[in-house]
Amino acid sequence: MKDVEELRRYQDAFIAAAFHGGDDAITAQPGFVVYRNTLLKGCVDNLAANFPTVMRLVGEQWFRAAALEYARAEPPVSVSLFDYGATFPAFLKQFPPAATLPYLTEVARLDRLWIECHTAADALPLSAEHLATLAPEALGATCLRPHPAARWLTSDQHPACAIWIANREQREFVSGAIWRGDSVLLTRIDGAVHWRLIDAGVTAFLDACLCGDALEAAAMHGLSLQPDLDIAATLAMLLQAGALTTLPESP
Repeated sequence: MKDVEELRRYQDAFIAAAFHGGDDAITAQPGFVVYRNTLLKGCVDNLAANFPTVMRLVGEQWFRAAALEYARAEPPVSVSLFDYGATFPAFLKQFPPAATLPYLTEVARLDRLWIECHTAADALPLSAEHLATLAPEALGATCLRPHPAARWLTSDQHPACAIWIANREQREFVSGAIWRGDSVLLTRIDGAVHWRLIDAGVTAFLDACLCGDALEAAAMHGLSLQPDLDIAATLAMLLQAGALTTLPESP
């Protein structure tokens, strides 16, 4: 047991030295520099794979420099490649060179939401046929919930969602006459992640559904943010996108 504990302590010290340095007894060992560089390169490559839209916006050299700083500050804690970089958007928010791109943090969040949508648990989506079987008085009291793979985001000040979509689709973003915030919905259909721009009221509706509100209350929440929100059209769009499921029936 003592040998196991000593080995664990040595391994922890070795990893710490690889990311942060400081232990001359370890860093002076033959092959350490090669191991450290390989380890850090793996982290940077993983981040590049997980945040392709960010890298397309800033360029590979800029991205890899930022990713290297992040890797040194935030070593991986999971063997899953998809898990690494969960805090990368927050890192970019505090990263001085990113200050000239105020929408970059939200673009990074969307790259992260894409991963969450892609890897989330599966569930049967709610169908329009199921809703049609409910009496009108029961419909308003029905609790809907977002599909486990559904993700959404609102950018308050910048068209980060449109920027993300354009770059995700490998095309240039063309700004409209007014630079303003926007919202996006991500869903997964037949294993593929799909996205679409949505109204801010739709995100408020989804937020309420996520909190367990019944349909009528969720609709009121959406209308409070966007008075002209078309609830019927919103429901139809969410059903078509596979963004909703029903709550489990009570035993």
